[in-house]
Amino acid sequence: MNLPAVALELAAATVLLLYAVSLVKKGVEATAGDIVARTVGGAGGRPRAAICGCVVAIALQSSTAVAMLAAGFAVSGALALDTGLAVLLGADLGSALVVKILSFDLHWLAPLLIAAGGLVHLKASSRKTVEAGRAVLGIGLLLLSLQMIGHATQPLAQSPVLPSVVAFIGKDALTVMILAAFFTWALHSSVAAILLILTFAAKDIVPVDVGIPLVLGVNIGGGLIALWLTRGLPVEGRRLPLGNFLFRALFGATVFGVFSLHAPFDWLPGETAAAKLVNLHVLFNAALVLVGMASCGLMARLVQLFMPDAAGAGDRSVHVSALDRTLIDKPPQALAAAAREVLHMGNLIARMLEPVMTVIHAPTPEAVKTLRSIDGEIHRAHSEIKLYIAAVNRGSLTEDQSRRGIELTEAAIHLEYAGDVVAKSLLQMAEERLEGAGAFSHDGWRELTLLHAAVSSNVRLAASLLVSPDPVIAREMVRQKELVRRLVEESSKSHLERLRQGVAASILSSDMHLEIVRALKEVNSLVTTMAYPRLRESGDLLESRLVPAA
Repeated sequence: MNLPAVALELAAATVLLLYAVSLVKKGVEATAGDIVARTVGGAGGRPRAAICGCVVAIALQSSTAVAMLAAGFAVSGALALDTGLAVLLGADLGSALVVKILSFDLHWLAPLLIAAGGLVHLKASSRKTVEAGRAVLGIGLLLLSLQMIGHATQPLAQSPVLPSVVAFIGKDALTVMILAAFFTWALHSSVAAILLILTFAAKDIVPVDVGIPLVLGVNIGGGLIALWLTRGLPVEGRRLPLGNFLFRALFGATVFGVFSLHAPFDWLPGETAAAKLVNLHVLFNAALVLVGMASCGLMARLVQLFMPDAAGAGDRSVHVSALDRTLIDKPPQALAAAAREVLHMGNLIARMLEPVMTVIHAPTPEAVKTLRSIDGEIHRAHSEIKLYIAAVNRGSLTEDQSRRGIELTEAAIHLEYAGDVVAKSLLQMAEERLEGAGAFSHDGWRELTLLHAAVSSNVRLAASLLVSPDPVIAREMVRQKELVRRLVEESSKSHLERLRQGVAASILSSDMHLEIVRALKEVNSLVTTMAYPRLRESGDLLESRLVPAA
């Protein structure tokens, strides 16, 4: 047996496996990323949230990608902690189901998918079709990589040294589990890690008693990946991966405790070692979902004890600026600090915008004054961010760092403009209502509240984009902008029709109705501009809507 050649082939096959998983993820995100983001961000109760997480993880072939999306929504306040935990547990099950599907003998399908997906990716004219081809190509390459791993491990199965090595490893199951966890974290893909183990098991290299701690280690290590990737997020974004990791670790430790007592695992369905291990992987995650449905609330409280709110977070009038002047000569850290402060601006806009329709409908002087005070905070934050980034720019920056600084400055400017629109237009309407301006018609108010809900949703997406600059979220923001535009057109037409019919309430509130529509549309346009840099990077943004000149 030529060990260097085997190692090289196995390494190449593993890299191809990771690349294929990445291709599928990027292809699905580009083809249906808006649906993916909307599914994660719109999760309702825990059972529905778990189903949403499962479906999205199957589509992306990655529970980590779902965790990153969910963390962004959690930071923006769009996803509650207990619901987010249910999303992540469902995503873990979805990832396990992907492994189950790929464990079947599908070698005959690889050439077909590579040929079809490759041709579509290279020849299609529509961008979405091109990206769908990329996803199909990725699945084909994934199946091919599994064949390569099987071929590379064949000489290992015939090695006379292997039985003694496996027997030695099998004596210390705890170390095996810990090493599998860190190996999975290093790969940044639990799907790839478990597929490698199953391939070795299929070649009779890994028996069931060694494979069980390996599978448990992969499940624990899968939770480490998102925990590591979200380490720089605000506390709201870090709580979700921590809760998911604790679920996996505690449940994995419980199963390992049963295994270490030499309890028989012969009951696992499957004729071969590989079949038993993949079924253990699926059953582990399915049982964890059931446990999680009953204990997500308890885990949420536990995580909040481990990660309490930052000092002053409980009192929204107190805010400790993230703009640390000692980081000025360290551009990466300084820009990260500036991004956190821009996120604070986004949260301030959300705090102003979300209650504003209630204040307009039933205004009080105290409520108007409170919202106006938030506008003052926005102005101060905007001024501090501009001066801070200007100081950072006086240092030595790379091209990417300079571009990031410009993006953050522009985001702060647009958020300040959005705050001005809320203060000078929408709060002005509330003050007019205080002075006795007429009430809105039933249909008119319903149209305004629908428009307000759509704009508020885009503001939350903008906050998520600041946390996780993902093209998926950026595309959803632009789609939401189109929804707002359609709602504006429909409301304007309906309002004019009510005026034509002589509806008294519409006549009395006409100026206010049109001003609120205009203001909400402007706020939406300002926050949507934050999506454009991400879309330019991914090639999803056209330079012009104009038809090319003949």
